[in-house]
Amino acid sequence: MTDSTPPPMPDNPPPATDPGLKRNRTNRIIIAATAAIIAAVVTTGIVVVQSTNDDSKSTTATESSVPDEDSAVPAAEESERTYAALTPADFEMELRTTERQCFGSAGCNITVEPELSYVGEWNGVDPDAVYSITYEIRGDESGPVIETAELSDETSLNYTPSMISAASASTKVSVKITDVTVQGY
Repeated sequence: MTDSTPPPMPDNPPPATDPGLKRNRTNRIIIAATAAIIAAVVTTGIVVVQSTNDDSKSTTATESSVPDEDSAVPAAEESERTYAALTPADFEMELRTTERQCFGSAGCNITVEPELSYVGEWNGVDPDAVYSITYEIRGDESGPVIETAELSDETSLNYTPSMISAASASTKVSVKITDVTVQGY
């Protein structure tokens, strides 16, 4: 036979857990984590802004021969300054060969990129303007190739590399700037 008496009750009841206390700790952890994230984001933002201000004269694709900051016009005078029109004579361009694939007597495929430098008397390049610089590449077996590059922020040159077909590996490739125009603001 089986004894059907229930087990004896413990002398002390189990400790009561307060659900409010557990929720309160969780809320504190969430608030502390949120505060830490906000502080990190604000600190990162401050560092980025300060470093951006320090690097305001950085260059991107190609550096031009532009005067250093010592000869730059102060900001107050710069807003009132007028800039002279630029001409092809104000610039010098060379081609840099980035790829060459020759096929014996069938000729060569050559990829070139422009390298631009400012050689004119420094009358100022408008930092807010975008200049279209048209140039002619000679040496392609089917005739001259005409391309355009854009100069912005005084030193940033944006262009598309040009691929030409030369009759042989000894073909001389040259470039000449034909036009400089200012695009609208």
